[in-house]
Amino acid sequence: MEGEKKKDGGTRRAIVVGPWGGNGGTSWDDGSYSGVRTITLVYDRCIDSIRVEYDKSGKPVLAEKHGGNGGNHTTTIKLQYPEEFLTTVSGHYSPVVHGGTPVIRSLTFKSNQGSFGPFGVEEGMPFSFPMDGGSIIGFWGRNGWYLDAIGFRLSRTHAPTLLRRVSLKLQKLGERSKSLVAPRNGEDSTANNNSNRAAIRKRNA
Repeated sequence: MEGEKKKDGGTRRAIVVGPWGGNGGTSWDDGSYSGVRTITLVYDRCIDSIRVEYDKSGKPVLAEKHGGNGGNHTTTIKLQYPEEFLTTVSGHYSPVVHGGTPVIRSLTFKSNQGSFGPFGVEEGMPFSFPMDGGSIIGFWGRNGWYLDAIGFRLSRTHAPTLLRRVSLKLQKLGERSKSLVAPRNGEDSTANNNSNRAAIRKRNA
């Protein structure tokens, strides 16, 4: 499904995917932003909680923590925003206790510059999705004692940016090649003129 979110006073369309996981806990939704700056995970046998710092018009925005207070391990993923942006999130989900509902057991993040994880335990049902030419600009899902489910808001805003960068590079290369070719043409024409003058002198002699 798709939803519209405002950004910088305008309206943009975000692609909403997911969630993956179980039906326990209550729903949460961070909304859509310009991009992701940092992701803090607390985990052990599963993902206990997640907290994301987004970027909104060049300013950091720290969202609420989603999940419980357990977990023995904490990690913070820092992206070099805006050059670096999230492209893929994958993981596993299954019950962490016998007879319980599924929760997020592991998460792995990939950006346009590298990968982070896996964090947690890779057990249960795997999930993953690719985001070619775009980025993740928001998270949503369900939470209780753990991170029960997770979904994503996607944007293709980076595709035009990449095209502009490629166009600028090609333009610079074209200008550079012209500057290199021009002197040679000048030298060749000068050499031709000199040879023509020499031939004229011989005829006159």
